[in-house]
Amino acid sequence: MAVVIRLARHGAKKHPYYHIVVTDSRNARDSGCILERIGSYDPMVAKDSATRVVLDADKVKAWMAKGARPSDRVYKFLANAGLVAAKAHPVQTKKNQPSEKTKKKLEDRAAKLAKAKEAEEAAKAAAAAPVEAPVEAPVETPVEAAAVAAPETPVETPAAE
Repeated sequence: MAVVIRLARHGAKKHPYYHIVVTDSRNARDSGCILERIGSYDPMVAKDSATRVVLDADKVKAWMAKGARPSDRVYKFLANAGLVAAKAHPVQTKKNQPSEKTKKKLEDRAAKLAKAKEAEEAAKAAAAAPVEAPVEAPVETPVEAAAVAAPETPVETPAAE
């Protein structure tokens, strides 16, 4: 018989509450065949609350001395309580990394956001810059343009004979 320390789910739908129990590893998670209840875990409480994880340290030490093995989650609770040494984090596989397609989408989105931010900053800079009135060239009328193009020549009038 392999004895384990694990979580047994209780509580209502969408409001879980777990008992930390000692049981045979072959039993179902929530079966009534537990050897002892040694604590509780309420995931709905704030992480810094003292009532989130409640353990009976003496019972935990006694069962660990008898050879009970904690589940991964319970082991983390015990390590946080200082009852066991913290494990080194396991090497993560590539399954926890985004796929190449997702990486490409994220890069494209970041580039698009950067371009939009640059355009917005340029618009703000243009709005904040002092506006200089454009210097307009004097507008010439067609008559003046013709006068400039052809210099005035004296007009000869025929003499009366």
